[in-house]
Amino acid sequence: MQEADWDDLKYFLAVSQSGSLAGAARALHVNHSTVLRRLARLEEVLGTLLFERHPTGYAMTAAGEALAHRLAGVGEQIDAAQRQLSGLDSQLSGPLRVTTTDTLLSGLLMPLFAEFRAMHPRIQLQIVVNNSFLSLSRREADVAIRPANAVPEYLVGRQVGLLQTAPYASREYLKQTQQKPARGGTVASDWGRYDWVVPDDALAHLAQARWTMEHVPESRRLVSADSLVAMAQAVRHGMGAGMLLCLLAEGDPQLVRLASPEPALDTALWILTHPDLRHSVRVRAFNDFLYERLGASPWLQRRER
Repeated sequence: MQEADWDDLKYFLAVSQSGSLAGAARALHVNHSTVLRRLARLEEVLGTLLFERHPTGYAMTAAGEALAHRLAGVGEQIDAAQRQLSGLDSQLSGPLRVTTTDTLLSGLLMPLFAEFRAMHPRIQLQIVVNNSFLSLSRREADVAIRPANAVPEYLVGRQVGLLQTAPYASREYLKQTQQKPARGGTVASDWGRYDWVVPDDALAHLAQARWTMEHVPESRRLVSADSLVAMAQAVRHGMGAGMLLCLLAEGDPQLVRLASPEPALDTALWILTHPDLRHSVRVRAFNDFLYERLGASPWLQRRER
């Protein structure tokens, strides 16, 4: 009994209750051969016959009767537990663990999290700030909101839009260095004229880092940071120009955009979860809410189709 699989025991109970393979197959929504195979495997594991086969149906042996007695009510208890858990899930209550980056949290998501919590006060929202992908398969998080142009194959989700990036500098820095905005409010793009705040080695995988290597002389890369939020703060305080996410910089009156967003630096924003969780009512409600709200955000560009 210790080696028996509960799935096999379900087939046994279905045959014992219906008295035939066909009846069990209908009850379990499987075919006749599946019931026969699972029943044979259970008898092999237990080392005894559970049914005697007759032309009119299946009759339990003494061993079958003993097993049915032991399992009396177990199926109903499991069904009741599943219904109870499903009911709790449908009430939009309980924990919901969400991971995202510091950049997105401070610049975009926290007001939306607060709105969702107000709508569903029984949700226990757990926010995990992490700039790398957590393992959703190990339930380190239920939902991941991530900027990425390539996402792990083991996750499912939807792309919301594109995050744009452009070069910025503070008004004070431009005044001190006597840089003159060009027609249209931008500065001529001779990038070697500026000191630069750049991504450090921890962010070398980002497109901003590659752009910096290609367009900014090494002698002008004077400040580095391991966070896009820190880069924006350094630029804001006059430490040089920087290639910044527009959602962090565009609404800041102390910053001036030096050129239009660079299309090569556009990054897709994803709402992701593990396939096993996509039918959770909590996860689905949260993801649908975010998709709708973020779709209307002025900081996200819709990808042209």
